[in-house]
Amino acid sequence: MRENYGPNGLWLHRQIYFFVALFILLILLFSLAAESFGQEKFPNRPITIVAPFPPGGVADLTARPVAASMEKVLKNPVVVVNKTGAAGAVGMSFVANAKPDGYTLLMALSSISIIPEADKLFDRKPAYTMDQLMPVALISADPTIFVVNADRPWKNVKEFVEDAKKRPGQISYSSSGVYGTLHMAMEMFSHAAGINLKHVPYAGAGPALTAILGGHVDTLASGPAVVIPHIKAGKLRPLAGWGEKRVASLPDVPTFKELGYDIEFYIWAGLFAPRGTPAPVMQKVRESVKQAVNTPEFKSAMEKLETPIAYLDAPEFQKFWQKDAKMLADAIKRVGKVEIPEAK
Repeated sequence: MRENYGPNGLWLHRQIYFFVALFILLILLFSLAAESFGQEKFPNRPITIVAPFPPGGVADLTARPVAASMEKVLKNPVVVVNKTGAAGAVGMSFVANAKPDGYTLLMALSSISIIPEADKLFDRKPAYTMDQLMPVALISADPTIFVVNADRPWKNVKEFVEDAKKRPGQISYSSSGVYGTLHMAMEMFSHAAGINLKHVPYAGAGPALTAILGGHVDTLASGPAVVIPHIKAGKLRPLAGWGEKRVASLPDVPTFKELGYDIEFYIWAGLFAPRGTPAPVMQKVRESVKQAVNTPEFKSAMEKLETPIAYLDAPEFQKFWQKDAKMLADAIKRVGKVEIPEAK
């Protein structure tokens, strides 16, 4: 049975449909406006930059001036938290699995690419995978410096290698942890020189530096920013650098390539976010980092650390990261399994 609305009833029926449609449209517009408003308000609470190594290492020393400068740019608190352990895997895994909202970022080193490859080598469940993280910006890329305790007898690499060949496994070096950045640099040198050194891993670059300064180990590979103050103080002696060119602040220190060793290795520091961070938020973070690294305060802080800024925005950093990760994966395969327990 068909309803007969009549002229007035049909008009009323159309009016009801009109107001229902208008109500639905208003709800949709309100939702879109609320979403847009939420995006515009980022950030509205503190941002955390996780440094996956203890205070005193390259990640920590880079994260702090970045955070201070970002805070001024964003007019919002940006704090650095050290989440340490497992050669950086604890902190990196924490960020990889964090909520992708832009409020948890990672200041990572080259070891971000090493750890997943080491897990594959040992058939372990990976702490995280590289595709769980998105590059934000490369901050710095320093060639590693090979130093020895100033009380040790070696004055150059030639003397060091000759002694190491006479005493296999007796000359020691500290590192930030098994398969960490500093371990890989020394393993590459050991392989190229045909020597066997004793690896003493620590839970971060800070403790590794303390070990060589205290005379508990003989040698160390490290970023220039960490060791230069101690070189100037006469506590450490630099013998060579892993860079393509000599470090400007250490003009008398030759590169390994100059000495006939075909090795090149950089300790870089870069900012990452969890995969899935919304594009507008990522864009805001990227823009804030770009502005931060150009502030006089940040430039001054990096000059004091004697670390050159090597800023690359996300697309260029992605290419850099892929190339570096492949080089490190090849190195790990050459090194193979290294069963050394972590130092306490």
